[in-house]
Amino acid sequence: MNRRKFILVFTLLIAVLTSFAQIDDSTMLRKHEPKPKFWDKVFIGGGLGAQFGEQTVINISPVVGYRITEKIHAGIGVTYEYFHYRRDFYDLETNIFGGSVFGRYYFTKNLFGHGEFEYLNLEAFDYYPTRRVDVESLLAGGGYIQRFGQNSGILIMLLYNFTESQYTPYQNPIIRIGVNIGL
Repeated sequence: MNRRKFILVFTLLIAVLTSFAQIDDSTMLRKHEPKPKFWDKVFIGGGLGAQFGEQTVINISPVVGYRITEKIHAGIGVTYEYFHYRRDFYDLETNIFGGSVFGRYYFTKNLFGHGEFEYLNLEAFDYYPTRRVDVESLLAGGGYIQRFGQNSGILIMLLYNFTESQYTPYQNPIIRIGVNIGL
């Protein structure tokens, strides 16, 4: 009988000490994990686009972003677009310049929600002579990223412009394909 009690107490003691040892090991590991540096959380990327024919469009849109947390990313972008429309008596050509700020929330490792405020300056062809106008857009939607590294991937987004106007250079829905590369 004493032997059973001794084995029971000894087993419980070993179990308790082992559990404390595991807790201490995990906390020690957390204390010694290096914190990510600023540049480890920065990503660059953007998109390139081209369309040729009756309507020619060439688009360059680089972005720089920061991973605030694993699920929340934010950034800024710059846009340049060359636009040329030629048909019958029309020959319209303009350069579009602008910028944007965006935020993303990752629901899973690959699926995210995207919100963006975009400002563009473009030439309006509704008066003669033409004039430049400012176009502000509030875009929101979702996307999917196919990762090819821990912080890099190719993404596709489906966005909707909630402030579409007669001068908006694209129609709803907006499909964007781009790349993000972690530094």
